[in-house]
Amino acid sequence: MQDNIFDAPIPGESLTDTPGNSSWEHPPQFTDVNEAAEHIWDKLHERNLLQQVITFLEDDVPVEAIARMILFSGFAEGKWTPDVAILLAEVVFKQIMAIGIRAEIPKMKMFLGDQSNNQFHRAFAKFNIKKQKAKEASTEEAGEFAEEIKEEITSSGLMAREIE
Repeated sequence: MQDNIFDAPIPGESLTDTPGNSSWEHPPQFTDVNEAAEHIWDKLHERNLLQQVITFLEDDVPVEAIARMILFSGFAEGKWTPDVAILLAEVVFKQIMAIGIRAEIPKMKMFLGDQSNNQFHRAFAKFNIKKQKAKEASTEEAGEFAEEIKEEITSSGLMAREIE
């Protein structure tokens, strides 16, 4: 099924919409980091969510990814501001890690993959090296071609002197 390109908000629609429809347009539920951390700890220990977190950890989902997901969903639900989420990051990371340790998960993955994008930089460097080698080769070929053209220009033409 194709997406309808016309099924999108009209430009400026948000300016005419009733204010307060989105959860982030209201004051957050938690402004204190400790209260928010306790709320997250309680939520993480609800049966369904606890099983989901343990399953994620067993399936090699990094602790960092789970923590980010919890923090972002809490912001989207209006539970805390981005500032509080940043302050909660370390605490939530440790809470999830504690769950993994208690569940005796042998090889818990802690962090997401390389965020510096080194793989891209290596590929780009290889591309630049190949490009430079091609440029040098084409420069040599261009120089040879230029010499051939100079020889043809100097040896022929209507107005050229005859070379004896």
